[in-house]
Amino acid sequence: MITAAAPIPATGTAEAAPVVAIRDAVKRFAGLTVLDRCSLVAQEGEILTLLGSSGCGKTTLLRCIAGFLTPDEGEILIDGRDTIPVPVNRRSVGVVFQSYALFPHLTVAKNVGYGLRMRGVPAAENGRRVAQALQTVSLTGFEERYPAQLSGGQQQRVAIARVLVLEPRVLLLDEPFNALDAKLRGTMQMEMRQLIKRLGITAIFVTHDQEEALTMSDRIAVMRAGRIEQLGTPEQIFDRPASAYVADFVGASNFWDGIASQGQVTLPDGQSVATALDGEVRVMLRPHNILIEPAVEAETGWRGSVRFRRHVGALMEYEVELADGISLRVVALRDETVARIDVGDRVALRLRDPAACIAFPRA
Repeated sequence: MITAAAPIPATGTAEAAPVVAIRDAVKRFAGLTVLDRCSLVAQEGEILTLLGSSGCGKTTLLRCIAGFLTPDEGEILIDGRDTIPVPVNRRSVGVVFQSYALFPHLTVAKNVGYGLRMRGVPAAENGRRVAQALQTVSLTGFEERYPAQLSGGQQQRVAIARVLVLEPRVLLLDEPFNALDAKLRGTMQMEMRQLIKRLGITAIFVTHDQEEALTMSDRIAVMRAGRIEQLGTPEQIFDRPASAYVADFVGASNFWDGIASQGQVTLPDGQSVATALDGEVRVMLRPHNILIEPAVEAETGWRGSVRFRRHVGALMEYEVELADGISLRVVALRDETVARIDVGDRVALRLRDPAACIAFPRA
């Protein structure tokens, strides 16, 4: 497992100091270790996502960065300064929560300016900064509306503006898209990424949704049982997962059990996957990396029968049961050949690109 990350080199000969540095963070609740020696860094202007299933420790780590929780061991630095002794309201972080937590009895302008008023910012400067924050999230003209008069996406942007108006060094986002419907969620993901990049702010984002992580992130830390299983770019996490767990969690995967010998695993379609392992292995086969065609038209490949199919927009998804009882999931572009394959049909499967497959030790 990867428990530490080297800083991303800046342009030039020197390395940029990380904005956030977490070193061997440990957090326990009633004797249960929720964070287990977590270490990672977030660089200037980076969107770093903590990805994992419920209970993996991602929200606990975010709350430690924000100051809502104190780690039992380790350090959390912002711009090189130890933040653990610093009170929540003195940390240079802003948090966008799942629920938005807007005051229903306050207008948009007063919601956004609430934190400034609590800090004693003069009214004139308060008004200027609120107007600028609302312009940043494209809500100019909504100043006198109340939360109940806004759509879900507009409420989310108010919550973001309320954080941005405080000019935080680090933006923390705790599954902020959960309350949105699927279409709006996708739109807001793109808008949020564009906004963060335009502002040049460092952001740490928490989600259990792997598609969301792949969309939003510069780098992703996949968490499991309180540890960081893998840290890398979306491409690295998806294309070269470090473990079978990451391969299964990030993107759909099939796994085929085989035997590695002399640097390769031979698959039933006659192709080989390169590996440094020997002995029993599990080979990751992404559904989109499997070609499906009618069995009568194919000379080689796995043979099986279609047990399930469904339309996924321009794609077709199949479940194919092989002769040995193993099922493989296949995703293909819905062209004329694919569209005529139906449930019960005999088909042949073969890999598009063996180099995209990875062999893992069989547990």
